[in-house]
Amino acid sequence: MTAEAGVPDISATRAWVARLKLGLGTAARHRSIQVGGVLFGFIVLLAIFADLIAPFDPNKNNFRALLSAPDAVNIFGTDAFGRDILSRVIHGTRLSLLVGLLVVVATGILGVIVGTFTGYVRWLDGPVMRVMDGLMAFPGILLAIALAAVLGPSVSNAALALTITFTPRTARIVRGSVLVLREMPYVEAAKACGASHARIVLKHILPNALPPLIVQLTFVFSVSILAEAVLSFMGVGPPPPTPSLGNIIAEGRSYIQEAPWVALMPGIAIAMTVLGLNIIGDGLRDTLDPRLRNL
Repeated sequence: MTAEAGVPDISATRAWVARLKLGLGTAARHRSIQVGGVLFGFIVLLAIFADLIAPFDPNKNNFRALLSAPDAVNIFGTDAFGRDILSRVIHGTRLSLLVGLLVVVATGILGVIVGTFTGYVRWLDGPVMRVMDGLMAFPGILLAIALAAVLGPSVSNAALALTITFTPRTARIVRGSVLVLREMPYVEAAKACGASHARIVLKHILPNALPPLIVQLTFVFSVSILAEAVLSFMGVGPPPPTPSLGNIIAEGRSYIQEAPWVALMPGIAIAMTVLGLNIIGDGLRDTLDPRLRNL
């Protein structure tokens, strides 16, 4: 019985796994991915173990230390309610990473589904892509703010608003790859051999469309963290007292002259997180793009 009759193609699966291991090994040796991985990995570990690492409860008030400057007890200082900035930044980073991860997963799934169907099934391309173009006509951050304001302030609504915002761009990238790959000789050969459409898409098209998608998702991750901070700063993200990097900055803007550390510390956390992701994205682009691999 052949794979077309329902038995998995073991040799093809093993070959794909071998290529994946080779690609991961090559990526792990790239200097940019190593540097970005260490930086971003450190931030991820802080977020995962926030409850153990944070020295104080992020929402605990200390009215004896209002707007206290950084010292040995409060390393990043305190805010106007006496809350420890370091603890709030650590927990705020966890929330930002959570939103970014939710957006990446949802955007990746929706982008692959929409991009693959529109690129492979030609009659779907026109109507679906016009909808995507309509969403892309709005500035991304303004669309996210409008959607979040309509849906209401919460973590899930912020993730949903950002997913709707970034899915059209991701779908277009997948669609472009599928349009090229569906005309490749090996796809034509698979059709001539009687392979089903599902087999052609899953075995021959999607694996080769993954490299640009992976690079795009690292960009989506970093931009989602920035966008979540903007939503929280504007008051349409996760509501206070939930610590978010954006609402910590918003609370600190009123005291920017006498207590600059309130807004500065979460800003540095955002910058370091996005920097780590962008460095990883650059390394993945160099590794996965054969035109740049030997430069």
